[in-house]
Amino acid sequence: MTITPENHSAPLVAVVGATGKQGGSVIQALAASHKSYRVRGFTRDATKLAAQELRKLGVEVVQVAFVVDNKAEVDEAFSGVDFAFLVTNFWEHFSLAREVAEGKLMIDAAKASRVSGIMWSGLPSFTKLSVGKYTNVYHFDGKALVTEYGRQSGVPFVDVQAGFYGTNFLASPHAPVKRASEFVLALPMKASTVVPFLDADRDYGLFVRYVLELETFPDGAEFVAYSEKLTMQELVDRWARATGKNIKYEQPSMEEFKQKFEDANLPPHILLDMVEALSGWDEFGCQ
Repeated sequence: MTITPENHSAPLVAVVGATGKQGGSVIQALAASHKSYRVRGFTRDATKLAAQELRKLGVEVVQVAFVVDNKAEVDEAFSGVDFAFLVTNFWEHFSLAREVAEGKLMIDAAKASRVSGIMWSGLPSFTKLSVGKYTNVYHFDGKALVTEYGRQSGVPFVDVQAGFYGTNFLASPHAPVKRASEFVLALPMKASTVVPFLDADRDYGLFVRYVLELETFPDGAEFVAYSEKLTMQELVDRWARATGKNIKYEQPSMEEFKQKFEDANLPPHILLDMVEALSGWDEFGCQ
């Protein structure tokens, strides 16, 4: 089947971030389903090429800004929707408070339109995961606060968490550094630390579609979307085989790693966020 805007018996699924990685993956997964869907895709710029391509798939593209002073327009955007996929982007503004406010805004709008279920791209709370040791991982904790709000909203609510993007290693400050005849990937995690890596473009939407196509919407469920779990050493070994390059893994001291992020000119609270996120995952993440 394909996306069928003219089939009014098909469920209408609203997708936030339709031209982004996760939202775009959700739409592609729905388009490839054996079931029929109507899709309303939200974007901040309906004129860009990615939005035009979505229209060719049969997506109803709606331009809307999900900011708190735009509540009336946000409420209208969700009108008539059966299911909603929601996602926020902390990295646009680096603000936990704004991410939480915008997440709540979307949940309230979906609830007002009486949706049958919300699929939310959340993350766990590092503050809770570490029992208070790591309290500055804002891009995790903000999403966890939105998850709590969603679970208390009275709307069937599922948390579909995205694993670590493999593409993060293609750009600074995560990318391997060339040293003489080798490349070195240096992160403050043990080589044996297991990470759930995700090909977001290809795989994330499949998890959201799985939730939608269960016989009963799994209210309260939590899923972690990942393509494969690998240790950091396994990742580097595969990378070396695939590229034919000499790539090694190192675990730098925390001070050495902080300097790497300082060189990237990140705001101080984001530097702290990233350092605690990786250190915290090394200590409290996958076992």
